[in-house]
Amino acid sequence: MATLTVWAFPDAAGADRAIERLNALQGQALITIEDAAVVSWEVGKKKPKTRQFRQQARGGALGGAFWGLLFGLLFLLPLLGAAIGAGMGALAARFTDFGIDDDFITQVRGQVTPGTSALFLLSTDVVRDRVHEEFADTRPTLITSNLSSEQEAKLRETFGEE
Repeated sequence: MATLTVWAFPDAAGADRAIERLNALQGQALITIEDAAVVSWEVGKKKPKTRQFRQQARGGALGGAFWGLLFGLLFLLPLLGAAIGAGMGALAARFTDFGIDDDFITQVRGQVTPGTSALFLLSTDVVRDRVHEEFADTRPTLITSNLSSEQEAKLRETFGEE
């Protein structure tokens, strides 16, 4: 069963450093990165920069459509206002089917603000104590959404890459 986590960092480069550490941990078989994306939000910018790590993702990776829709829901919706809010509300309801609920969205929005960054990670086979030790000095804020096997299957079916 995969876990979708968001690791919020207090600076715009923290998520980039985190993915480097996670790649090293994956090499030690301490985590399996199924897919990952980084959001970096520089101070003074209206919106964050996002990118998916396709080259690091495994065969079960989610497509760019998933990340695009999720990031749109998280960061674009508040800027668009009520005119588009109804349609995005339907999209938000759809994400609930995948284990990404309003609380998760609210937490991420509250943590990922100008001057910060976040790592969005779909992972399995995590040796939690060792991964936690590796990140003790960075003190990220961890937001987790545990996906049930059914939710994970539905997510991969809907957004998985061919």
